[in-house]
Amino acid sequence: IWRPEVYHGLGEKANFFEGWFYKLVDSSRKNILAVIPGVFISQNEQESHAFIQVLDGSTHRSHYQRFPLSQFQTASGQFHISIGPNSFSKHHLNLDLHDHPHLRGQLKFEQLQSWPVHWSSPGAMGWYAFVPFMECYHGILSLDHRIDGELRMDGQQINFENGRGYLEKDWGKSFPQAYIWMQCNHFEQPSISLTLSIAKIPWLKGSFRGFIIGFLFGDRLYRFTTYNGAELRQVKADKERVEVVVFNRRHRLQIEARRTEAGTLHGPFENQMLSRVAESLSSTIAISFFEMNGEGERLLFSGSGDMAGLEVNGTLEQIIDNKSV
Repeated sequence: IWRPEVYHGLGEKANFFEGWFYKLVDSSRKNILAVIPGVFISQNEQESHAFIQVLDGSTHRSHYQRFPLSQFQTASGQFHISIGPNSFSKHHLNLDLHDHPHLRGQLKFEQLQSWPVHWSSPGAMGWYAFVPFMECYHGILSLDHRIDGELRMDGQQINFENGRGYLEKDWGKSFPQAYIWMQCNHFEQPSISLTLSIAKIPWLKGSFRGFIIGFLFGDRLYRFTTYNGAELRQVKADKERVEVVVFNRRHRLQIEARRTEAGTLHGPFENQMLSRVAESLSSTIAISFFEMNGEGERLLFSGSGDMAGLEVNGTLEQIIDNKSV
């Protein structure tokens, strides 16, 4: 529970998935990739497998490569996994994919900015991490970090020296029926990062709209979550943009994301890995961040970022305020 980065599937026999999401952007911002290693365990043993997904944010093309489940290996108690000849940890990835795309190379990650883990709040899930029947658990392993190394994709060498990265993960039984996810750490000012997840959360006999929003600004992580008393004032989405306003007692965060062309990824739904997750890696996000006091509001930051990840999926009427999408 207090190590959200490690593999959680030991002992799981059916209806379980776990995936780690590496976002990789080179210093020129001309190359942007998402690499997603993971595992899917089904009631049908023939459907159980390990996988590595690759999404090219420039071309929007994606590839899903299956591996026998026996080729998935993990180190007990620490985040170090291997899938065939490929290996992954919090501080590196080593790729040797021979299918399309042909992708080889090694990257190292430094100066990671992790979501804090405390005994009463084990990472981004907060106290919900202790609840054993959640549909999907979420971990934010690094909001922003430096990348060094090179990859070779389909014969093209990509230099990631001084690139920027982001790392998160999900595990559980299924992706939510409806959710919005966005992420950006390429703002005009360095060392600023936003991560946001809003989803329909099954709970006992009903459901609720849950959210995890983190804004890294000025060497401090401002957290707006379901479990820490923050409130969503507005959630709107249409074919062009997503708008979110969230606040707590001291701050207000206003977000507008512009939707762009997306690629399609596989995700766990209905006990299957289905190709139905639309994700863009080339969106733009505008943010206004205010400090609130008895005399009104003071603007602390206003700016926009690019190379942003954005997913808007499912039956959105269950989580947005406007009824037309």
